[in-house]
Order: sequence, then structure tokens, then C-alpha cells
Amino acid sequence: MPTPIESLQEAAIAALKSQYNIEVSPAELPFQDTRREFEGDFTLVVFPLTKYKLGSPEQIGQKLGEGMQIQMPDIERFNVVKGFLNLRLSDAWWLAYLGSAQQDPTLFRNTAGEGHTVVVEYCSPNTNKPLHLGHLRNIVLGYSLSQILESNGYKVIQACLFNDRGTNISKSMHAWLKAGTGDTPESTGTKGDKLVGEYYVRFGKDQKQEIAALVAEGKTEEQAEQLAPSSLAIQDLTIRWENGDADVRSLWKTMNGWVYAAMEQTFRRLGAHFDRYYFESDIYLSGKETVQEGLEKGIFYQKEDGSVWVDLSPDGLDHKLLLRRDGTSVYITQDLALADEKYRDYQMGRSIHVVGNEQEYHFKVLFLIMQKLGKPFASGLFHLSYGMVELPTGKMKTREGTVVDADDLMDLMISSAREETLKLGKTEGMSETELEELYARLGIGALKYYLVKVDPKKRILFDPQESIDLHGHTAPFIQSSYTRTASILRKAEAEGLTPQVSPGLKPEDELLESERSLLRMLMHFRDVLADAAQTYNPSLVANYAYELAKEYNRFYHEAPVIRSAHPATSAFRLGLSTLCGKALRESLRLLGITVPERM
Repeated sequence: MPTPIESLQEAAIAALKSQYNIEVSPAELPFQDTRREFEGDFTLVVFPLTKYKLGSPEQIGQKLGEGMQIQMPDIERFNVVKGFLNLRLSDAWWLAYLGSAQQDPTLFRNTAGEGHTVVVEYCSPNTNKPLHLGHLRNIVLGYSLSQILESNGYKVIQACLFNDRGTNISKSMHAWLKAGTGDTPESTGTKGDKLVGEYYVRFGKDQKQEIAALVAEGKTEEQAEQLAPSSLAIQDLTIRWENGDADVRSLWKTMNGWVYAAMEQTFRRLGAHFDRYYFESDIYLSGKETVQEGLEKGIFYQKEDGSVWVDLSPDGLDHKLLLRRDGTSVYITQDLALADEKYRDYQMGRSIHVVGNEQEYHFKVLFLIMQKLGKPFASGLFHLSYGMVELPTGKMKTREGTVVDADDLMDLMISSAREETLKLGKTEGMSETELEELYARLGIGALKYYLVKVDPKKRILFDPQESIDLHGHTAPFIQSSYTRTASILRKAEAEGLTPQVSPGLKPEDELLESERSLLRMLMHFRDVLADAAQTYNPSLVANYAYELAKEYNRFYHEAPVIRSAHPATSAFRLGLSTLCGKALRESLRLLGITVPERM
């Protein structure tokens, strides 16, 4: 069955041909939902049709409305307000639409991406510290985008790059060696990533003191940072690692192992998973090969000190370092290799990097280099740039130990969900296991939704208490709306009622405006899904779910579902309620949020 928009466009095209003998395309007929203050289901802006010299906007609207009623008898009535043609479809049409939607296995899926592969790389943590609040927004965005693309038919590879080598990793190693205690996660009872992160913070404090002492001796800040014993030590460790020093490699492998195991626990709590892990340590040498390729092609150049650069000033950028004078890699070196590696693995048409907006310049440089090298995948590279997450107390800084640990934040959210749920006192009959599962669904769901409901480009000021509000723009509000539909369905099944809407089954009275509004919103699910995939913006799905939940609650308070006086009305409302529940559940699933059946 065609969508209402498609049906209306077909009727309008036929009417214009019949009445004016002109042919227009569907794109020239942008129907939209009628605003609440006017009567109608859908509105056509007729101003663009004045270019055909058919009369005034009001005249065109009136004649077009009459012609469309002839072409589509299900247009019950219409009205023209200035240059806007408002059309109201019959109850019978909407009943047929609901019945068709109930039978449609593709109601929540699109097929535009079939035959295309997309790699979505996200999270990409350093192995010198635990995941924090900023990582959580990254993971939620990357995961939800992957689900949205899959629901649009794309084959999606979720990839994670571990930045597991380099100076930052050496900092934790040096601090651990300097402490000389031989601490391990087992001996300290500390999660592995937290233990390594504590040494990273300790390094920052030690180095700061060393720099201050050298400045007091008359050195400049820059000189002091270069000459600080800790700075020299990590430079030595980094070079020894790249030269394959057995002792350094052994310590590196051990400490990274602690972090991998710990982060996997965090991923599982978040419900995130990856199809492929990449490791900087495996590919950085390949990056050097790409640098050599660029030198041979004359795209890169080498300075007298041995460092390798690329001149991007003709393209409005600047000179970019690709390899240090001592031959060690820089951040972009491994990204050059990773791009090649992903293409060899998957021959993807699109490769999306989910990385914060502070790296926008980096990706401009990376993508431009790939174009200059003539890489076949260069045109498919995309940076999903997102705004930082900040706290009411200001920006987080890892080296100063002011970050919000991801695990600690999840614990806080689950605890808050427990408190709010117990206040309501509606958990009678639920076992302790069921309650703990409920608290986790609500707490983690609230966290994820708060991080994804905002356009990725915008900065977020995270407020844990606001995110858990059962009556606000939150996941718990949407989850509670779903549980309301589930509760109604359970009651209906207990009474032998079915949500299936059969042909010819007509409610006793005219459809309520809230019922029509819900049907229109369900009709738009696939449009929202397509827009979210095309714009790489999961917040469109998040906000759709919120608006649907609000509209469903309006309907619920206006219209008795099971207790309606007319059986046909109850059957229709039950079918509508059940389909809204499915749409809410699917919307949240796309965001990585699960729904409880009770709360």
C-alpha cells in the first residue's frame, strides 16, 4: 500500500494533468503534516505552482482540491488557507492504513543501503586510562549510527582502534616503573584500566613538579618541559619500544592486557560490541610505508633533519608533520595505515570516523592526503564530528584527574534509577533480579538517551539528575510510555481481545485527532530513519521517539482502549496502541536502549 504522501502526490499529479494539462514531478508537490491549528491531515504549499500561471494561490488550491477529490475519493474534505491546501483523509483510509501497517514486515526498515558496505569506527580509546564521559558520547553515537545504517539496508562493520602505543602509553609505564611497587589489578583489587589511569595521572603530577623546578632555575617553560627527567624517560621508553626492546615490550603487553580486559567489561555494560578491533601497534609501520609512498610520488618532502612533511598550503591548510626526525610515528601516521587496512579488509564505500570536534583539522588533513595519494576510498571518508561533553564544574582533564569515569557514572545512573523507581512504589511482585535488571535498563538508558538526543554537532552539559526524570525529555519517559502499551496488551490478551485490525472493522465514532496524529507519526517512521542515515544524525530518531511517546500519552488519556463501549473501537485502539509500542521499542533499540515490560 502506498504511503499517504505518495497517494496524495499521485492524485495531485493526475488532477493537474486533467485540469491544466501540465505535468509535474512528485518533488514539486511537497506535502507535509497539517499544523494543529488547522483542520486536515496533510498540507500542500501551492505557491510554487504559480510559476505555471494557473491563477492566484487560493484559486489554484481550490481547483486542485476539487480535482484531487475526484482522483482520490478518500479525501473527505479540504480547505484552502491563503496558499495552503489542507486535506483530510477519510477514517476508512486510515483504518486500511493501520491494517496494512500491522502486516508490513518492513514497517521499521528501509532498503536504500542494500549492496553497500560502511565501516563505522568509534570509541578508539588510549590504553593509558579508563573510558570516561566523553568516550560514552562517542560510543553511543557510533553504536546508534551503526544500527540506523543497518536498518536502512547497509552492511555495517563496527570498528574500534586501540591507540596502544606512543608517548602517552609510555607515561603510564614510566610512572609504574618509578613507583616500584609491582602493583597489579589483582594485588590492588582495582579494575585494570583504572589502575593504569592512576599511574598516568601520577606521571602528570610528577612532570609538573619537575618542570616547575627547572623554571625556577631559569629555564623557559618550553625548555623545562623538554629537559624534565620524566620527559626524557618517556622519550627513551618510546624509542626502545619501537626498537623492539624485550623488557619494554613485555611491560607494555602486560599493562595493555589489563586495560583490554577492563574495557571489555565496560563495553558489555553499555551493550556495545565491535566487529573488528584494530591496534595502532599493528599498523604504525604500515603508516611509514604510506609515508614512503608519498615521498616517492613527490607528494611529501623530507627536511634535512630527516623528518617528513606534506605541504598543504595550496589547499588552504599548512605544512603537516608525518614522521619525526628520529623516525618515530605521529598520530596521523597510523591513520594513514588504518585507512588502507580497512579498505583491504572490507572494500567499503563509506568510512565514518566518529571523533570529537577538536580533531576536525586532523581529519581535513587526513582526507586531503588520501585524495592526493589517489586512494580509491578517499571520496568515501567522513568525519562525524561531535561536540564535547562538559560537566557543570567545567571541562574534564585526564592528566589532572578531573574526568568522570564511565563505570562510576553508570553506577551513579543505576543508583539514581533505583531511587526514583522506589519513590513511585509500583514494583510489587517483582523479584530482586527483575528489579536490578529494571534499574540497569532505566539508568543506562537514561545516560545513553541524554548523550544522543542532542544534534552531534552541539556541545552537551551533562546533568545526571535531569536525565533520569520520568516526566521529562528522557529515556525513562519513553520507556514508561512503552510499558504502558505492553500493560494494555497484557490486559487485552487476558480478556481474549486481539490487536489485529480487520478490513471493514470500523470504530463507532469518528477518529480522534490524537488517533490521526499517531497514525501520521507511525507513517513517518521510515522517513525519520532515512533522514538519520543520510545526515548521520541519531538525534532525529531520539527526538522522534520522544514526540511519539508524548502523542501516545495524549491519546491514552483521551481514549479508553480496552474499556471502550464499542468492540470495534477497542480493537482499533488496541491495534494502534500495540503498533505505537513497537515503534517506541524499535526507536530505542536503534539508540542501544532496551525497554522493560514493567516499571
